Amino acid sequence: MTTPDGSPDRAPLVLVTGVTGYIGGRLVPELLAAGYRVRAMARHPERLRDREWRAQVEVVQADASDPAQVREALEGVDVAYYLIHALGTGRRFESRDRHTARTFAVAAREAKVGRIVYLGGLYPEGEELSPHLDSRREVGEILLASGVPTTVLRAAVILGSGSASFEMLRYLTERLPVMVTPKWLNTRIQPIAVRDVLRYLVGSAAIPAEVNRGFDVGGPDVLTYRDMMQRYARVAGLSPRRIQTVPLLTPSLSSHWVGLITPVPNSIARPLVDSLIHEVVCKEDDIKGYVPDPPEGLIGFDRAVELALSKVRDLDVATTWTSASTVGAPSDPLPSDPDWAGGSLYVDERESLVEASRESLWSVIEGIGGANGWYSWKLGWAARGLMDRLFGGPGLRRGRRDPYDLSVGDALDWWRVEEIEDLHLLRLRAEMRLPGLAWLELIADVDERGRTVFRQRALFHPHGLPGHLYWWSVFPFHGVVFGGMQRNIAAAAEVAEQEGKLAKWRASRRVGA
Repeated sequence: MTTPDGSPDRAPLVLVTGVTGYIGGRLVPELLAAGYRVRAMARHPERLRDREWRAQVEVVQADASDPAQVREALEGVDVAYYLIHALGTGRRFESRDRHTARTFAVAAREAKVGRIVYLGGLYPEGEELSPHLDSRREVGEILLASGVPTTVLRAAVILGSGSASFEMLRYLTERLPVMVTPKWLNTRIQPIAVRDVLRYLVGSAAIPAEVNRGFDVGGPDVLTYRDMMQRYARVAGLSPRRIQTVPLLTPSLSSHWVGLITPVPNSIARPLVDSLIHEVVCKEDDIKGYVPDPPEGLIGFDRAVELALSKVRDLDVATTWTSASTVGAPSDPLPSDPDWAGGSLYVDERESLVEASRESLWSVIEGIGGANGWYSWKLGWAARGLMDRLFGGPGLRRGRRDPYDLSVGDALDWWRVEEIEDLHLLRLRAEMRLPGLAWLELIADVDERGRTVFRQRALFHPHGLPGHLYWWSVFPFHGVVFGGMQRNIAAAAEVAEQEGKLAKWRASRRVGA
C-alpha cells in the first residue's frame, strides 16, 4: 500500500482504537492531515462529541473484548491501529490485554485488514520483565502471529504534554527540590517525543505488506531518570535538584510515593515504576528505512520538554493520560434512565433560587474543580482525596484540562464529565474508589417566573452490603458537603453577576468619555 494521493474516494481507510486515550486522540488529526480516511472505534462514542475532528471521521461503537463488534468495526479497513492497553484497570490487566489482543487479531484476519500497527513498550532481552512490560511484549507477539502484516513500535518514556510519564517526571521534579530516591533513578532510558511517536505511527501505515516485525523507536538522547530530572529542572528554570539514591525503596514503596507526590494514581504509577527498573535503550533503528527522519532530525529531550511545557502554559493540551476512563461499562445504567435499571439508587437532592442570571450561575458550574475547588468543606474534600489516593484512586490531583471549558469525557479531579448541556446540565461520574457508582449533577434552570434556579443532585448506586453501609456512613456529612456546595455556588454566581454588571458599567463609562 502506498501513501494516499489525497483523493478522498481512493484514500485508504484506517481504523483507530483507543481514540479517547492519550495517543489515539492525537493520532486521528495526524492521519487526517496525511490524507487518510479515518474510522474511530470507541466504547463511549459520546466522549468524542467535542473533538475538533469529530465531523471528519466515521465513528463506530464497539467494545474491544466483543468479537462481533470488533469484526464489524474492521469491515473494509486497510490499516488498523491497535492502541488499547488495560494499564490501571486492576490486578488482572495482563489477562484483559491478552484477551482483547487475541480478539482483535482474529477479527483483523477475518476482515482481511491490510496491516495492524501497534504501539508497545521498549524492553530488554533475556530479563524477567515487569508485568506491564511483559504484557506489552505479549500483545505485540499475539498481533505479529495474527496472519495480518503487523508493525510493532516499541517505545520507552514518551515525552509530551499530558502523558503519564511526562506528568510523573514533571511533578516529581517540581515538587521535590531535595529527595531520597530509589536506585532505579540510575537506570538508562531512551525517551522519545510524542511528535516523533506520532510521525512513526502515521508512517507505519505505508510500510510494505511483506514486512511483519517490531521496531525500536527512541529519541536521540540516552539518559538516566536522574539525568532527566536534572535536565527538566534546567529547562523549566528550576534550581538543580538534590538527589540521593538508596537501595531500600522497593518498587511498591516507590509507586506509593509517586502516587502521593504526583497526580498519577498508584494503579498507574506502580506498573510505570516497575518498568523503570529495566534499562530501555534501542537496540536497532531499522524503522528509519521505512519512515525516514525529518531533515531537522529527531526531537531531543530538552526540546521535547520545552514543547510540552509551552503546551501546558498555553492551555493547549489536546489529550492527557486521564483522557481514557477505566470506570464504567457501556451497559452501566445512567441516573437519567426513565426507569432506573440499576436497582437501589440513593439520592441527595437540593434546590435554591439564585439572585443572578442563568449565565452567571453556569459560569461557576462549568468552572468547578481543579484550582477553583468544590465550593464546599475544603478539609473534608482534601481528606477524602488523600484517602482515595492511598487506596490507589485518582484523588483530587488530576485537576482539569482547561480552567474555563469542559467537554464530555474530560477528567475533573476524581470525576469524569459524563454529560454537559451548555447553560443547563453538568453530570459527573465518580472515578474514586467506591463500593458502587456515584454521580453528581449540577443544573442551572429558570422557573415559570423567570427566576434562576440551581438544582443539585448527588446519586449513589450501591454494590452489595458495603455500598449500602458506605452511603449511610457518609450521609451525616451531606449537609456540610452538599449543603455547603449548594450555598457557595449560588453565592459565587451572585458575585459573578455583580462583577459582570460592574465591568459593563465601567466599559460604558469609558465609551462615554
